[in-house]
Amino acid sequence: MLTHLAKGDSRLSFWLRVREFAVPPSMIETATTRRSAGDWAGACAAAGIDVDLNLRAVACTHGQELAAQVRADLRHLAPDLLRWHLPRVAPDGLLRPGLTLSLARYDAVGPNGAGPVHLVVRTPPAWADAGQRISLALWDGSRSEAGACRHPHPRPDRRFRLDLHRHLWDARRAEELRFRSGADRLPADGRSAPDPELPEPKLPDLKLPDPELLKSVPEERRCAVDRWAAEAGILLRAERQHEGRPTGAVTVRLGGRHRLVLDLVADEDGTAPPAIRSALPSTDGGVSALPVLPDAATWVLPDLELIRTGAIQAERLHPLVASALVPDCSPAGPSRTPDLAGQPRLVECRGAQHRIGPVNGVLAPLDHDPAEIRREELLAALTGTPLPCLQAIDEAHRHPHCLDGVRERLAHGDTAGALAVVEGLLGPDALLRDGALRDELAAAAQRRITYGLFRAGLVGPGPARFRPDRRRTRGRRSHPRHTTSR
Repeated sequence: MLTHLAKGDSRLSFWLRVREFAVPPSMIETATTRRSAGDWAGACAAAGIDVDLNLRAVACTHGQELAAQVRADLRHLAPDLLRWHLPRVAPDGLLRPGLTLSLARYDAVGPNGAGPVHLVVRTPPAWADAGQRISLALWDGSRSEAGACRHPHPRPDRRFRLDLHRHLWDARRAEELRFRSGADRLPADGRSAPDPELPEPKLPDLKLPDPELLKSVPEERRCAVDRWAAEAGILLRAERQHEGRPTGAVTVRLGGRHRLVLDLVADEDGTAPPAIRSALPSTDGGVSALPVLPDAATWVLPDLELIRTGAIQAERLHPLVASALVPDCSPAGPSRTPDLAGQPRLVECRGAQHRIGPVNGVLAPLDHDPAEIRREELLAALTGTPLPCLQAIDEAHRHPHCLDGVRERLAHGDTAGALAVVEGLLGPDALLRDGALRDELAAAAQRRITYGLFRAGLVGPGPARFRPDRRRTRGRRSHPRHTTSR
């Protein structure tokens, strides 16, 4: 058991950090309340989604029927659930940059006859990812629609698509997550993990052509081999490449340079489900024309792994995800972390336990009189050693113990949560001193300006002159990145 957990520790810790910071409970609560009231635009605003479509313009361009379909989908769009399931990149767990994902595909054809109309969501390029905001638009095959002209990859991606996985963003179909992810094999309470010594569930007739192939899988992902046959059938049915039972070949992308071809073959008497065979792609280039198994169908759902290993309780998941994976779980409370704002902290000062806490909105020592504090501040100004209480206050301003949490919240766009932590530590009226905490807040504000320039189309394709001086943490790449292969 210990060996099993040690092998998956880095993968599980990656997703635990994502689930803790990427979609805060306050965002889920606000977005759900607004969606339930019929305010889909307000729900998108609460979830950090910029809307780049106008339903009146859609009706004028594509007709009332398409506009009605888009409106129905928007009313049931759970933007917080969508953000929960969007693809992310290591090591920070941020949204995969520079993507255009299709949420829904409609039968209507664009004005230039280029192809069907898609409801899409876009992530900005890495140099403009301030606050991890995303945009919602309608793609009709032209670059004239809002957001397409300034996005590096405006066309819907073949690999990253959610139109075949509406349960990942449509509140009406959220319960489908249970069997689409394989969670229907879990106990009803989701708490009894399977024996770790048992092998992972796999299709018995799937033989990999190269046993070393799965070693190329990124550390933070695991293949959902047991779902590939069913998901390949859904993909082939959507691509209309069959009559009756879905058969044909699809491509599976494993890592940055490895591909696998799955071939669904019907059995002879037509009573059993199609069998699946695997092979390495040929070198003649024909594999590029095959449908690509969506990323959401290729890998095991991270939340399912977290529950199976006991790394997370269902109450800490998104409510729609928790109710689908663990039907018997109790609803989560309003907050996952206790509110410690305003409570004094103890400091060892001259052989005694002293308290420091907010006074009149500013962090101050509570067990020293004002005259003593003035003398100690003067001594410190003359290069003397101040009281331990004053040292602790200065450390809280410059390098607080919660700096990593503040940095994570700012990186994932939870500015309100980051400011709440700072105010709880220093008080709402404190004046930040020079140091790492102030630098992080200033860098976050500068990144918001860069994102605003990107949204306004005032930044060209060369982001180097506009990219803020972002501190490199956990091996962050120094070059601008639109898409990153795992």
